[in-house]
Amino acid sequence: MNWHQTIFELIDMRSFSNLWFWIVLAVMWSTASHWVLGVPFDMVARARKTGGQIEQDLEDLVRINVNRFLYIARLSGLWLLGMVCFVLTTLVLLGWVYDIEFAQAVFLLAFPMSLVGALNLSTARLIERDELSGEGLRRRLTRHRTYTQAIGMLSIFVTAMWGMYQNLAIGALGS
Repeated sequence: MNWHQTIFELIDMRSFSNLWFWIVLAVMWSTASHWVLGVPFDMVARARKTGGQIEQDLEDLVRINVNRFLYIARLSGLWLLGMVCFVLTTLVLLGWVYDIEFAQAVFLLAFPMSLVGALNLSTARLIERDELSGEGLRRRLTRHRTYTQAIGMLSIFVTAMWGMYQNLAIGALGS
């Protein structure tokens, strides 16, 4: 047995039956819902509770990240959009036209995260436009987190349904 057969035996390329895929999915959405525009959400809750310096730190961190997101979007947003669309289209074609399960799994991870990325950009623009601070900023960040969690729940549901279908379909073919 050569080295690549050993690696593929160790790492099951059938993604939906692989425990690591589901761990990555859970960690990805847990992280995405905890970090709102690059700010840990517990900081938003602490700022709401105590105010003062923590609130000022929150506003400063949000301002830095909003400026960073918007700078990148203005500088190379169209190129990034084109590359993301190319990669997602390639994954769809490989996954569903050529029936490559690994591409399906990567698409089911990447597409919802691209929606979260668009949501990040939209929220950053709203914060900059409305010059939010204090309670308005905390409300906007909480709303952003809620939308991210909704996208995550829908993504996990769709991925679980598709994964179960794939495992049952492959199991039925194997018998």
